Amino acid sequence: MKTNQHSEIIYSEEDICDLLMQASNVGSIKNLLVDSTVDLETVASVLENVPSFIRYDEIAANALSREEFDHRCQTHWFMPDEYKQLDIAEYVIRLCKTDAELQRVGQELLLYQERNLFNLLRYLKYLVDLMTENRLIWGVGRGSSVASYVLYLLGVHRIDSLYYDLDPEEFLR
Repeated sequence: MKTNQHSEIIYSEEDICDLLMQASNVGSIKNLLVDSTVDLETVASVLENVPSFIRYDEIAANALSREEFDHRCQTHWFMPDEYKQLDIAEYVIRLCKTDAELQRVGQELLLYQERNLFNLLRYLKYLVDLMTENRLIWGVGRGSSVASYVLYLLGVHRIDSLYYDLDPEEFLR
């Protein structure tokens, strides 16, 4: 398996075979970047529920600016549809127990919304659920992310920024 300069995985035919052998639901595999060695017609004829493949064009990929690459990544979140449809603001608000928590979450959600980061929050919810489900351990938190109470409620870190009176602007600047 190889990656390009943007750290996207480019799958070979062998990589695809390995991935398909490990997948419990082939239909859930979507938008794989494949190199020029993969015969897409043969793959499509063998599989009933064909994953969607995108032919990797190295020349076009190298022509992408960082902004174009970021935009492309931010419009194609690889997570289950249930998370893509999740009303993340409502979900986080329901986790609040006090008026102070509600006020802080409201303030932070406005900051996230201004920056168009709700999909990021949805993805983080998915990631935390996936890591919890698979019993993966991650750190208690580091850097400016611990200033976000929303991330604390989602379980991304374990530092109660409301208790320590950390400014959410530290994280979202």
